[in-house]
Amino acid sequence: MTTPTPPPTGASTRRGPLREGERVQLTDPRGRMHTITLTPGKEFHTHRGRFVHDDLIGRPDATTITNSAGVEYLVLRPLLADFVLSMPRGAAVVYPKDAGQVVQMADLFPGAVVIEAGVGSGALTMSLLRAVGDAGRVHSFERREDFADVARGNVETFFGGPHPAWTLQVGDLVESLPGSGLSAADGTGADRAVLDMLAPWECLDAVADALAPGGVLICYVATATQLSRVAEAARESGRWTEPEAWESMVRGWHLEGLAVRPQHRMVGHTGFLITTRRLADGVRPPLRKRRPAPGAYPTDSPEAAEAAGVEVLDGTEFGDRPVSDRKVRKAAREAARGAQASAAAGQQEAAGGPEEG
Repeated sequence: MTTPTPPPTGASTRRGPLREGERVQLTDPRGRMHTITLTPGKEFHTHRGRFVHDDLIGRPDATTITNSAGVEYLVLRPLLADFVLSMPRGAAVVYPKDAGQVVQMADLFPGAVVIEAGVGSGALTMSLLRAVGDAGRVHSFERREDFADVARGNVETFFGGPHPAWTLQVGDLVESLPGSGLSAADGTGADRAVLDMLAPWECLDAVADALAPGGVLICYVATATQLSRVAEAARESGRWTEPEAWESMVRGWHLEGLAVRPQHRMVGHTGFLITTRRLADGVRPPLRKRRPAPGAYPTDSPEAAEAAGVEVLDGTEFGDRPVSDRKVRKAAREAARGAQASAAAGQQEAAGGPEEG
């Protein structure tokens, strides 16, 4: 007789009747939301009535309840996206739109070994754990012990207890990572690394030592300055492929009969994502062939660009025709004539305008 396989961690809390200790989301007729933890004997109060939690415990998900004033609420288990926006937080959370991008663009898969630095309140951690499953590993590092406590509580609340794939360590990533047992040199390197921290460029070498060749590094940063520093540090390191960066914006739509239009509010910029992959040891990345913008580097000399790993091109490689000196001289003459005509018109206006015939 085969032993039944236990469900994945957290799966049992996502189905079945509502249980004591679960968080549920209430939506009133105006669309306002309230999140409560079901506790026997406790009541939910607003200025428009009340009801007792016991009336919900044991009822199915996606049900309704009417309070003492006749106000009806829709009752649902919160989705992960709902949970992370309503859970207790010590640090700003990674928004669901960015967490989804991380899971997809980092190519997380069941059984993957992931390094995470900058746990914050645990929002992104939950998405990582869901993606790698019980057979994977998420090694998380957080400098602040108080943030780690908040993250641990949120993760265990969502999954209904400790997750077997999660290891949380309080400490600096650069100092703690060498003792984690992850090493590219002996074939035990991690598959993916996700950095949500102030200065990820300071950790690139430590992460490269612990990440297997071909492994994906993805960083979440808030400002364009951070984005630039991560990209340039990755290029200077010589251990990473050419980085790519983007941001995502989400705009909802109002749906009311034929009145279909964009909503007035949207989730705009929350952060940038930049991704690159670990090169095999001893491999030098190919020289980039592109024209850097003026001022992109300390000087515009070919030597400075070459030191940055950029091959300076004159545009002919892409079919661009160089601007001739003749065309430039013609443009200068036309600009000078325009300036003279404008000046003459100004002098005439100052003299009282043209005489009338």
